[in-house]
Amino acid sequence: MYTQWERDYKWEAHKLFKQSLNKEEFKRLLQAHDFSAVATRALKVEGRTTFLFSFEKMALRDALRTESGARGFAQGLYNFLYVPGPLKQRFIEWILEFSRLPRIKARVLSWPNLTIFPYLAQPSKYMILKPKAMIVAAQKLGFYLEYSAKPTFRTYERLMQLADLTKEAISDLNPRNYHDIQTFLWVIGSAEYERIFEETQGIDPSLP
Repeated sequence: MYTQWERDYKWEAHKLFKQSLNKEEFKRLLQAHDFSAVATRALKVEGRTTFLFSFEKMALRDALRTESGARGFAQGLYNFLYVPGPLKQRFIEWILEFSRLPRIKARVLSWPNLTIFPYLAQPSKYMILKPKAMIVAAQKLGFYLEYSAKPTFRTYERLMQLADLTKEAISDLNPRNYHDIQTFLWVIGSAEYERIFEETQGIDPSLP
């Protein structure tokens, strides 16, 4: 049930990213100035998942339909994923590039929009931040996330520290990458899974 509900679709999205935007292909598209192809392929990868709210999807798609948005997104994502350098520097540059994306109707720069593509592209290196569930999970585990609604490297650094501590704590479960770690923390922090557990156990959710 776990793989069917939580892992398979993420891994399929990852495989699609590797197929369509691996380093060599990504570089070829940039050299050809085919930024719209990068944006289209990235959005197709995201479309395989259920992480983003509808307003986040709309804001992202609107921004990447523009020439300047597609160019900034493509160059920024390539630099973050494939150009060597300290994580802090690369992440801050990614935030700055993302903050420049055109805002058509809704705000583009959100934690899920910012972190979903690295998470799907290289799940052995990066986490996605869905704030509400991750804040709750961190609180339940006694971890201070230092959450900032405005994306900062410090919050992301703390998220990765939480993920690594969790990975160590559940090493007997043999987590394969941050897809598994994110799911574990999501189950702890999401009201959705609390409701599913109550339903499967025949518990009345209205009870205190």
